[in-house]
Amino acid sequence: MRFDLAASYGEERLPRYTSYPTAPHFSPAIDADTYARWLSGLPAAASASLYLHVPFCREMCWYCGCHTQIARRDGLIAAYQRTLRSEIAEVADTIGRRIKVEHIHFGGGTPTIMAPEAFAELMAQMRQSFFVLPSAEIAVEIDPRTLTSEMVEAMRLSGVNRASLGVQSFDPVVQRAINRVQSYEQTASVVDMLRGAGIAGVNFDLIYGLPHQTVASCLDTVRRALELGPDRFSVFGYAHVPAFKKHQRMINEAVLPDGLARHDQACAIANALKEAGYVQIGLDHFARPDDAMAVAFNERTLRRNFQGYTTDKGEVLLGFGASAIGHLPQGYVQNQVQVGAYAQSIASGRLATAKGYGLTDDDRLRADIIERIMCEFSADLGDICARHGAEPEAMLRSASRLKPLISDGIVRLDGDRLAVANDSRFLVRSVAAAFDAHLDPGKQLHSRAV
Repeated sequence: MRFDLAASYGEERLPRYTSYPTAPHFSPAIDADTYARWLSGLPAAASASLYLHVPFCREMCWYCGCHTQIARRDGLIAAYQRTLRSEIAEVADTIGRRIKVEHIHFGGGTPTIMAPEAFAELMAQMRQSFFVLPSAEIAVEIDPRTLTSEMVEAMRLSGVNRASLGVQSFDPVVQRAINRVQSYEQTASVVDMLRGAGIAGVNFDLIYGLPHQTVASCLDTVRRALELGPDRFSVFGYAHVPAFKKHQRMINEAVLPDGLARHDQACAIANALKEAGYVQIGLDHFARPDDAMAVAFNERTLRRNFQGYTTDKGEVLLGFGASAIGHLPQGYVQNQVQVGAYAQSIASGRLATAKGYGLTDDDRLRADIIERIMCEFSADLGDICARHGAEPEAMLRSASRLKPLISDGIVRLDGDRLAVANDSRFLVRSVAAAFDAHLDPGKQLHSRAV
């Protein structure tokens, strides 16, 4: 790892590139009527993935960067579930046929905050409205502190086969500082319940760069997490953006690790997971060598979308719920962020689209380049540009941010083939940003590069 480069590039605020262009560039010019046209124009052979956003938690974790709110009343959650079912039916009717579905992902918030019977009804609605393939991956994000055995049974009966558990850190000092006290025993109990129910795919989410976090505490968390044997790890750097997420003001900035400390923590976690036999995948994922994600990485079929790295090969992602984002061949759409506005739109019989982005040919070209860089740490510009009817020389000339990256040894350019140096892979977002024609370095909209 290049510590000099971490100091030079680590403080830059850059997107994670789960889309291109990124969400700050969405516009209200893309509305519900636009989305309806895009849906009705989907190719007959298209298949889809579904993302359902459940924006409720029992209490707020102060590090959280998601669109969520505290729900003390179950009635609010039940009403939201009914709105989701109406939206699913409306989207399916607009498409005009039962489109095939290969992936379903419940995100939040805390999706398992729903009553078990409500979750089962929602899954039944999706199977009625879409053709959910028997081989479909159905994944649910879980807060181990609130999961019940009744919900695990509902998940089992509904065909859930992957669970993503928020762990973040097992250090009690860190947990108290982020308002998420979660014991190792709670997490272990949930893993046992899930596996006992036949939900074999288990992912853990870890975070570095949290208040009071050290390399030692990160390594202790990894050691304890490894005892539970998850199939995959997602390892994210904490994004401190209190101007956008006001609850983050509860975190004392004086005890946040600086850029170099964050770099040390990220490297320590990565090295520990690799020593334990996990394959590092892209920027922030790790998987067992026989896991589908590791196989996709090795076969160069890995993709990236709003859930991060994925084995999903589909070109259509349908987003449901407040703030949910969808991706169609024509572009991106995002629902109303506020739950009330979202519910009102659906109740009026309209789609809840609030904004979006219509892709240009240049956007599609750059999106392909950025995705390959993020997924493979390399990009064959000649091949990609040929598929888009473009010239790689022109693309390289437009990437002025690439020159210092090459000078600093971060990027190697062999003809039209670009590769990120092995010791600089932690700066892959900086390399991807070189091809971002929309990036405004003056706006602090994103997390630090390291």
